[in-house]
Amino acid sequence: MTSEKSIFSKIIDKELPAEILYEDDKCIVIRDINPKARIHLLVIPKKPIATLFDLSPEDKDLMGHMMLLLPQLAESQGLDGFQTRIHTGESGGQEVFHIHIHLMGN
Repeated sequence: MTSEKSIFSKIIDKELPAEILYEDDKCIVIRDINPKARIHLLVIPKKPIATLFDLSPEDKDLMGHMMLLLPQLAESQGLDGFQTRIHTGESGGQEVFHIHIHLMGN
């Protein structure tokens, strides 16, 4: 892990403000500040993992937890369908190098 904290780590540590919709011991969910849909949430693990390439077998429960949370979040926002997106690496469109799942719906 680099010494420079990502914007998401700063939000998790409450050093930066964000509209937090959900939080537990494993992850935090915030509204995207540049939404690409009427509902655009970011599901962010508290563990700072840079990209999907950096996942290890010990992260499977964390990633499973986040995936199971997605339909619950969608329903809480009144969605009956949604899209998810995970950008991986610079050439994959990743801008913040801390894994996060975009949940989007109209």
